[in-house]
Amino acid sequence: MNQGKLPRSGLGSLVLIAAVVGGGAATFAYTAGWLSPGRLTPERMIAALTPPSGPPLGHRRNHAKGICFTGTFEANGSGAELSRAKVFAQGRYPALGRFNLGTADPNAVDATVRVRGLGLMITTADGEEWRMAMINPPFFAVSTPQAFHDLLIASGKKDPEAMKAFIQANPEFGPFAAWAKTAPWTGSYAEEPYNGLNSFVFTDAGGGDHTVRWSLLPSALPIPISQADLEKRGPDYLEQEITERVRTAGPLRWTMVTTVADPGDPIADPSKAWPENRRKVAVGTLIVQRIEPERDGPCRDINFDPAVLPQGIRVSDDPFPAARSSVYRKSYDLRAAEARDYPRTETAKP
Repeated sequence: MNQGKLPRSGLGSLVLIAAVVGGGAATFAYTAGWLSPGRLTPERMIAALTPPSGPPLGHRRNHAKGICFTGTFEANGSGAELSRAKVFAQGRYPALGRFNLGTADPNAVDATVRVRGLGLMITTADGEEWRMAMINPPFFAVSTPQAFHDLLIASGKKDPEAMKAFIQANPEFGPFAAWAKTAPWTGSYAEEPYNGLNSFVFTDAGGGDHTVRWSLLPSALPIPISQADLEKRGPDYLEQEITERVRTAGPLRWTMVTTVADPGDPIADPSKAWPENRRKVAVGTLIVQRIEPERDGPCRDINFDPAVLPQGIRVSDDPFPAARSSVYRKSYDLRAAEARDYPRTETAKP
């Protein structure tokens, strides 16, 4: 890659944008029809994610560049009205996560990647886990896993007519392209909101169901910068900045806000944002306390599979969690088998 010139921040640089990496539960994939004959398969999706230079051996097949963090999730108790999941009972729970970029290149220049992500795992005392993968756009690029696959294929072709044909067939891509072109860049992972764009069902103590999406909203004030200014700060500035910020300023905080759907809201289409007037409940605070490089860090071998859920939360009719889960599993198997291509250092912790 020519690091002296940034690629156009339009369609060609916006295609590796979903957290379609890691491992997961094939059961969910089967029930969603993901593995049915004639349907899209994890192998086909991973092939579409693979750049012409080859797969990033030892790394996640997408969102390959990232850095680990540990901290806590402080539940304020308000989430208990929506879900009986123990993670919403007032208290503090261990959190493990990963800031990342939406690219298949683990050596990508920060300023060439439009989408930023956050993977998170929260664990309760009895071992239940809630895993999730969020990104900073307010809505997803496309409405179905097949459309995402088609986007990857079209964007990889040299013929410009391929993307034109894709956009004509998938008009929901238009709002995402507009976001990518006009939304401000920031110079820190700490200044980004992270959105769980898929819908899940929360079940409360009385058995009532609530379809929700959630977001992590930063306490840090976003400071817009240009793409060119970000490039000047260096190819790995985001990892360096978040490490230094936590070291000098202390823990970072995000408020977790759940949004509850009204009847008729598009549950199965993450490319459609829900109206702003929907009910919102702040359920707690993510506190990032320590940053560690991924190579030897605690997030290295964690798959932030959205189908790993505690009791009181389940998948909805949204097809993406099932699709992502099956691709995560295949990706994890691949990178685990390639560990020698991304070796831990001699100072790695046990």
